[in-house]
Amino acid sequence: MADSSFDVVSKVDRQEVDNALNQAAKELSQRYDFRGTNTGIEWSGEENIVITSDAEERAQAGLEVFKEKLIKRSISLKVLDADEPQSSGKSYKISARIKQGIESDVAKKIAKLIRDEGPKGVKAQIQGEEIRVSSKKRDDLQECIALLKGAD
Repeated sequence: MADSSFDVVSKVDRQEVDNALNQAAKELSQRYDFRGTNTGIEWSGEENIVITSDAEERAQAGLEVFKEKLIKRSISLKVLDADEPQSSGKSYKISARIKQGIESDVAKKIAKLIRDEGPKGVKAQIQGEEIRVSSKKRDDLQECIALLKGAD
């Protein structure tokens, strides 16, 4: 009998992030406390987001609005990697990235967790930005899924 397996991946639904960004942009253009501050949010490439404003605190507030929209769309804030506001002339800019995939150090921690605390017959292999977990018994895999869901 062949081994059963599952993959541990970290992918974000780009359409949901785009919807959250569009909602945040609409709110930034309509809210009274953002009037006259030239605050905006937009894509900068495939995975990068730029928030611009005339005031540093309004740029931070724009980032918070975007975070709220991500939370409403059930997207974890762990995928958002935002920098500190940077001054460029008269305006402030915050650059943020949407993280995709599992970084190698995090993948090693997950594989170690599976080896140490998981059932005995389970093997974890790191394959690029994902982890393949395999075992002869499906019950062991289900235990492993429960273990990973319980961990952070």
